[in-house]
Amino acid sequence: MNNTKSTSGEPILVTGGAGYIGSHLVRDLGEKGYRPIVLDNLSSGKPEAVLYGELVRGDVADTEMVGSLLRRHAIRSVMHFAAFIQVGESVALPLKYYENNSFNCLRLVKACLENGVENFIFSSTAAVYGMPGRVPVDEKAPLLPVNPYGGSKLVSEMLLRDAAAANPGFRYVALRYFNAAGADRQARIGQDYRQPTHLLTRALKTALGQFSRLEVFGTDYPTPDGTAIRDYIHVDDLASTHLLALDFLKSGGESRAFNCGYGIGHSVFDVVAAAKRVTGIDFPVVHADRRPGDPPALVAESGMIRRELGWAPKVPQLDEIVASAWAWEKKLAAARKP
Repeated sequence: MNNTKSTSGEPILVTGGAGYIGSHLVRDLGEKGYRPIVLDNLSSGKPEAVLYGELVRGDVADTEMVGSLLRRHAIRSVMHFAAFIQVGESVALPLKYYENNSFNCLRLVKACLENGVENFIFSSTAAVYGMPGRVPVDEKAPLLPVNPYGGSKLVSEMLLRDAAAANPGFRYVALRYFNAAGADRQARIGQDYRQPTHLLTRALKTALGQFSRLEVFGTDYPTPDGTAIRDYIHVDDLASTHLLALDFLKSGGESRAFNCGYGIGHSVFDVVAAAKRVTGIDFPVVHADRRPGDPPALVAESGMIRRELGWAPKVPQLDEIVASAWAWEKKLAAARKP
């Protein structure tokens, strides 16, 4: 166990809270006076990213440990971030994704039901929609994932739906993330993976000379410039949806799923241009084949989360998102200089 900045408020269990998105949520919980209890096996998370609360190194699959944490801290609300997230890897290793993302979620939900947890907030994904017939896509669109990553998250949504239906004291919100991007605007935390796959992260690391070139996967999509279109949401705005979801459940809101995106689509070439504009560096870009399981376009219809949760994003401009990530990448690079 490792103690960071302590708080004395209501305890919230955050699985995967040392990772990219989870650490931003833990920051917000601490700043709001909650007491985060972070459970993370540190396979990709970083201890130094946990700015508040208590870090427990362990795995969601360890049901005995999870149950002990829930009882010892009398936890009534859980936020579940711990998952594998790489689409390409999920195509190559599907069982790895179903084991970690679906079965471990089942184990966690079972422990929650056995220990009096009332509110469960789940990190889901727009990948549950697969290749939607209409964009922007709303929450009523068919759930037809085209890769095991999306499939593993859909299985978790289904088991949450059924668990909540059978247990009236247990309710959940599934937050369907579109493309998280950016970093803490004070550059305290950000994305820090050994092998990053995120387009913006790789673009900025290429600008810094850490990669020799940036690969653009697919330039023959049925989109205006031939590259895939995504809805990029700043990680701070994404983190804020979790606090609103918690308030929603505590005030009696019914279990449901919400899209988390701005409703604004940007192509891969748009992101590359923004990265070059913000950094002032004309880094090399090469074209490559499409990756398996990547839909041409995913953009959120975000009206429901704005109406139901009162969500009002603060960083919707692409250049602002890129600038926050650039400040973080420069800080990382400076810290790692020999």
